[in-house]
Amino acid sequence: MDDTEAVRALAALANPHRLVVFRALVRAGGEGLSAGELASVAGIAASALTFHTKELERAGLIETRREGRFMRSALNVPVMRSLISFLADDCCAGRPDLCGVAPVTVPNLAAEDPCCAQPIKTKKVTT
Repeated sequence: MDDTEAVRALAALANPHRLVVFRALVRAGGEGLSAGELASVAGIAASALTFHTKELERAGLIETRREGRFMRSALNVPVMRSLISFLADDCCAGRPDLCGVAPVTVPNLAAEDPCCAQPIKTKKVTT
């Protein structure tokens, strides 16, 4: 992911409704949610939901597909992981104790991927 793609993704998430929709899709896993389910979760009308899902789609964060008469949106996991990796790319910089290991788990999709390659080294504190 480059800077332009990251800015586009972060701008799309910089809205309370879109953030709720995105997080709901993270929880939903690979199956995603129907437009009605997303509108209910976000507490907004279907017409407003369309505007927000289009912004998340333009950023590449979600994918929407037609299922008969209904629309179903799902998380674009590779793009989400790419954004997280982009944000945490330099977090360790030889000091994994600064950021630790941040597992990224998406239900029903994949196993955990640590943000940083090295585990946290803890010091024992004696009293």
